[in-house]
Amino acid sequence: MTDRLWLNSYPPGVPAEVDTAQYSSLVALMTESFTQYASRPAYSFMGQTMTFAQTDQYSQAFAAYLQSLGLVKGDRVALMMPNMPQYPIAVAAILRAGYVLVNINPLYTPRELAHQLKDSGAKAIVIIENFACTLDKCLAATSVKHVVLCALGDRLSFFKGLLVNYVVRHVKKMVPDYNLPGAVRFNAALAQGARGTVKEVDVQPDDVAVLQYTGGTTGVSKGAVLLHRHLVANVLQSEAWNAPVMQEVPASEQLTTVCALPLYHIFAFTVGMMLSMRTGGKLILIPNPRDFPAVLKELSRHTIHSFPAVNTLFNGLARHPDFNTVDWTHLKVSLGGGTAVQSAVAKLWFEKTGCTICEGYGLSETAPCVSCNPVTATEFTGTIGVPLPNTDMKLIDDNGQEVALGQVGEIVIKGPQVMAGYWQRPDETVKAMTADGFFKTGDIGCMDERGFFRIVDRKKDMILVNGFNVFPTEVEDVVAQLEGVLECACVGVPDAKTGESVKLVVVKKNPALTEAQIRAYCKENLTGYKQPRLIEFRTELPKTPVGKILRRELRGK
Repeated sequence: MTDRLWLNSYPPGVPAEVDTAQYSSLVALMTESFTQYASRPAYSFMGQTMTFAQTDQYSQAFAAYLQSLGLVKGDRVALMMPNMPQYPIAVAAILRAGYVLVNINPLYTPRELAHQLKDSGAKAIVIIENFACTLDKCLAATSVKHVVLCALGDRLSFFKGLLVNYVVRHVKKMVPDYNLPGAVRFNAALAQGARGTVKEVDVQPDDVAVLQYTGGTTGVSKGAVLLHRHLVANVLQSEAWNAPVMQEVPASEQLTTVCALPLYHIFAFTVGMMLSMRTGGKLILIPNPRDFPAVLKELSRHTIHSFPAVNTLFNGLARHPDFNTVDWTHLKVSLGGGTAVQSAVAKLWFEKTGCTICEGYGLSETAPCVSCNPVTATEFTGTIGVPLPNTDMKLIDDNGQEVALGQVGEIVIKGPQVMAGYWQRPDETVKAMTADGFFKTGDIGCMDERGFFRIVDRKKDMILVNGFNVFPTEVEDVVAQLEGVLECACVGVPDAKTGESVKLVVVKKNPALTEAQIRAYCKENLTGYKQPRLIEFRTELPKTPVGKILRRELRGK
């Protein structure tokens, strides 16, 4: 493995190995922080804070409520909401009660939601009322028996909460009609749980903590099985990596992280919520990162030390006229992930903040962090950095043999953060691993003599839109069911704003089929980032002699 030469590129003080067995579970990690940092603010949301002690108290009450439903250890509970205080409360409750968390994108369509709920076998779901209509359309086809409804203003002060909920429901009309008889309101569930007691559950390192769904090359979304020890390891790896600059923060300042990326995404879940929990930090919950004025107004109230984000967020904020209303002088870590950071964006961000964007790399299957540029870097490298402590990466050819230094190969990973496998898909799990236990990423890269890795291509046909995976087969499977479509193919094309966007090529069976009909159908069945930006009609698709569609020929036209 070229003798882990990347260790020579580690900043002083970062160890080659960290003790990932410090905690038996995420529950043990959280319980320690609830006690140690009880009086500190843990979360800030719309100008109000929730302390570590309050998070502990509320999560115990919600855990007691969930246990009262008759759920047993190992049952799956889904969360479907944006960044809001109910999220970390529910996460802590689900895990300490011994259940498995299923993270769900709140913008999913009924088709996408139904698949994830059925595949995971979720017994309960906690969902914001704004998307309850989606659940209403597919609930009968799932195993969900218990629904808890949240509203944006639920955990705000009484009058502010009333105002926020009134505006969301009646002024902005953001809550479509739904019919979910038997659903319980989040605050009512908390009140009921507070009258009971939570039964202590022995949560072990090898217990499943999270099912993190990722796109499937077969068009079917798969759940990456993340055990408690995987997530604990990645939190501690990330903490060690950030330490060289975080230890410069004065003891009088509480470490503060911006959580503008959605908590249902594993990047924000681990390096936002769980890392902040471990360090006794304050997490600023941003419910809508696309509302740049609101984001900057919120950030202007805080001293900020850490900002994990994707390229489009760094770019959009840095170019906004209100950017300088925020004090960026305390910023220590700007972590770029999810998708490639563009050098022009990195240059602009450094000019505006004085903080270099450290690009990292990870996947849902790796909890997620695998590699990162040193946080002490003063220049943007355009690479995905070097492997984190305890992590091995190598490049292999199509025969599974490691390639020579400087040669191109598929990136494969081994470390304590690598998943246990795909949920109830042993066949897919076997395909994803090498004989010597490395996870095959499907990304093609190379490594230089300093141990820095660079991604040069993708083995899979995956499309990366704003850090979210889109698998062409899923889009094709959906569109092929539309009346009037003879056949179709989907590819990714470069997009200055989102990195890549989806291009759909369609051969009509019915000449009357229109682009507008296809777009309406896609909107109904695919969440926003999966919907085609470009739609092209052709009389036939390019194919191999055996009939396989040549996607590469579609990209260049």
